[in-house]
Amino acid sequence: MRQLLWVTLATSVLFCLWLPSARAVDSEAPFSNPQLQQRYEGLIHDFRCLVCFDESIANSDADLAADFRHQVHQMVADGKSDQEIKTFMIKRYGDFILYQPPLQPSTWVLWGGPFVLLVIGLVTLIFILRRRARMHNVEGDNA
Repeated sequence: MRQLLWVTLATSVLFCLWLPSARAVDSEAPFSNPQLQQRYEGLIHDFRCLVCFDESIANSDADLAADFRHQVHQMVADGKSDQEIKTFMIKRYGDFILYQPPLQPSTWVLWGGPFVLLVIGLVTLIFILRRRARMHNVEGDNA
């Protein structure tokens, strides 16, 4: 029984070490021009997978991500500029498809929300610490 536990543990550790190296398989043939291949690689890392949410289409194994990679590959092969490709994807799927959405009124909460929460947390912490200090001083005066 103890040996089975060790084998299971060793297998789990090896699997966890191998897992980060797993990447999506790109069925598209690489470009013969290294500059086009570099553009393609950069673009597929700029777009978010709409199925996985926290992965780029370059790293996602989802069928939708494979379709996106195919679309981007085709547009690069057709001679479209990076901006034309991004504009096409944004018009079709919205700003959410970009890992770095633009700063505009509809994304203010997305960009500013963490800072607002940080300020609220700091103000709350200061309030609690001052209140504890006052209570501690009052208890010290009564003793």
